[in-house]
Amino acid sequence: MHRFASVPRTSTVGWLAVALLACSTAWAGPFDDIEARRAIVELRKRVEQTDAANTRVLGELQKSREESAKFQGQALDFESQLSAVRAELAKVKAQNDAAMKELAEALKQQRTTAQTTDERLKKLEPLKVAVDGQEFVAENDERREYESAFAAFRANDFAGAQQGFADLLRRYPQSGYAPSAMFWQGNALFGLQKCKEALVPLRAMLAAAPSHARVPEAKLSIGNCEIDLNETDNAKKTLEDLIRKHPRTDAAAAARDRLRTLTAQK
Repeated sequence: MHRFASVPRTSTVGWLAVALLACSTAWAGPFDDIEARRAIVELRKRVEQTDAANTRVLGELQKSREESAKFQGQALDFESQLSAVRAELAKVKAQNDAAMKELAEALKQQRTTAQTTDERLKKLEPLKVAVDGQEFVAENDERREYESAFAAFRANDFAGAQQGFADLLRRYPQSGYAPSAMFWQGNALFGLQKCKEALVPLRAMLAAAPSHARVPEAKLSIGNCEIDLNETDNAKKTLEDLIRKHPRTDAAAAARDRLRTLTAQK
């Protein structure tokens, strides 16, 4: 037992030698040589089986290590590819964001341009208007000139009104505003006590638009001018014509008062 314990166990072969020595010592008495050799063979077989099992386990471990290293390499490669894809997606997203921003700016500019163009076109294109019961199409400048002259008349700026209506008639002789412009021009001249000049646009208005809504008033204004010019006979004819053709108008009522006054003066 002392010799068996002193043998170093450094390897399978060393362990086998120790076992053989122990067997030779133990079997020297009870067992014969055949049994000893059989035991040695059996022991060697077990040792070989153990070595084979160890070799198999070591091989499997090595294979697992190699597969693990391969998998780790593939994982690192996949992570690298994934990082590259993410970077590319971020780049594409940035480009898309920039493109969308440019598109939004372009659309905004387009809307602004379209709105500006539309406003300019609206200023240029004719508009449908209605004045004194007459509907017609007028240009924007034409409308502004008429409204400016009429505003001057209402403010008792008869000189400014007369000039404004005269300018309108000169620039737009065929304007739908023309009958009304002539009527108000005549009244502006009447307000300036220029009765002789006032008769010109008033009579022109009757000739140009005999069915105009302002005809009764225009005839009354003509009659008043003729009275101021001491054209009594002409005034009577004008006022009587007004009463006969437009009997139910306010102008006809005023004409009757003028006739009574003229009759009383005789």
